[in-house]
Amino acid sequence: MSAPENSIQLNAAGQLRHFLSIHGLSRDILEDILNTAEGFVNAEGQVVKKVPLLRGKTVVNLFFESSTRTRTTFELAAKRLSADVLNLNISASATSKGESLLDTLSNLQAMQCDMFIIRHSDSGAAHFIAQHVEEHVSIINAGDGWHAHPTQAMLDMFTIRRHKGAFEDLSIAIVGDILHSRVARSQIRALRILGAEDVRVVGPNTLIPAEVEAMGVRVFNRLDPGLRDVDVVIMLRLQKERMQGALLPSADEYFQEYGLTAERLALAKPDSIVMHPGPTNRGVEIEASIADGERSVILEQVTNGIAVRMAVMSMAMSGAQRPSRPVEPE
Repeated sequence: MSAPENSIQLNAAGQLRHFLSIHGLSRDILEDILNTAEGFVNAEGQVVKKVPLLRGKTVVNLFFESSTRTRTTFELAAKRLSADVLNLNISASATSKGESLLDTLSNLQAMQCDMFIIRHSDSGAAHFIAQHVEEHVSIINAGDGWHAHPTQAMLDMFTIRRHKGAFEDLSIAIVGDILHSRVARSQIRALRILGAEDVRVVGPNTLIPAEVEAMGVRVFNRLDPGLRDVDVVIMLRLQKERMQGALLPSADEYFQEYGLTAERLALAKPDSIVMHPGPTNRGVEIEASIADGERSVILEQVTNGIAVRMAVMSMAMSGAQRPSRPVEPE
């Protein structure tokens, strides 16, 4: 990503205006997101029910790819910030009748929408949209192609920090389909920015990007050495819908080589945690007893996603330049 593309994420004061990618953001910005998210979680780890930070604002979930978990947590986050939420049904929208994406956006902006949550199969789609919206509108990238999924990465960082504290002394293994994973790319960037020195990617050569070592990670093609003495194990889903050609022999053989079992987890540190961005494929990348076990924080990740998305949305809304508009009483 070029510097001009990344610079649109911040306003003139260096505050978050859009959240499009982890790449190029400072450690201070990432820590601000994590610290803001902490303010939305109570002592029992539950997300606050309602705050008025986005009262009078309209948030549009604009999903060109299906994702129940991500869309639902963004919707809950917006509603807990007291925003009005519009879920746009793309299959029934004007874009399917020949209207361009920018025409659709212009019409939604004319209805005084303030924020768009964009999920798209094309890498760079959120950046493209951010370059064409009005100054008072914020864009949040909810996943674009193979490129980035920044809010997923930040909820993962939030979960790790709550269990492990500082990142500097941690060893983290990201296991599975690195090649097709926008989540993995965002996780690696976030971990490195936050100070993690030992970040490992584990998988068959066919699922490891050629350039990944340049991101500051160590590559392992065998699972056992990749898991040895790690603090955090992040399992990834096999994204067969993005694979072209025969990159894997079979699901059974993949599990034999790279599936997380109790025996393999024993190679990690005794207090290690197991994560997965979901949805999990039990018996393919992870054993059911591990997914449901004491060291699994997979459901906690889902809960933390609401707090982190609340943090990102409230920060981006504050960072956008908005014309004053009266707030209607509830």
